[in-house]
Amino acid sequence: MNRLPGNIPDCTFFFLAKAHQKAHGLLKKRLTPYGLTNMQHLVLEGIWYQEGATAAELGKLLILDKATLSGIIDRLDDGGWIEKRPDKTDKRVFRLYPSGKADTLKDELIEVRKKGNDRLLADFTKEETIIFKRLLRSLFLKD
Repeated sequence: MNRLPGNIPDCTFFFLAKAHQKAHGLLKKRLTPYGLTNMQHLVLEGIWYQEGATAAELGKLLILDKATLSGIIDRLDDGGWIEKRPDKTDKRVFRLYPSGKADTLKDELIEVRKKGNDRLLADFTKEETIIFKRLLRSLFLKD
């Protein structure tokens, strides 16, 4: 296990930033062969789980603001990962669907994410993993 230098303060923000950096890098490395970023993968999974959602519905599901989500959706569309289809009742709104390419790679990409999660938490016991995830959820759901 790596030891922190003695002059590093016991700082939650520092530890969270370093944990994020490690997790982000681990998943990024696994997604690079597919040409996807971590956020694009997150949005793509959201579309798989809520097929036909509008951008607003997807943003609510994933807790992402409109500006962030808009660019990700555009890049997924440009990359052939999703299809934007006009809503049947409101032509100003688009519904989001995975493309054939996305559906073909769905199981593989979900497995990539699951294995990344497993690798990240490999040194945790089952109980520690449960507690860790519970604590993370409580942090991001807090006002």
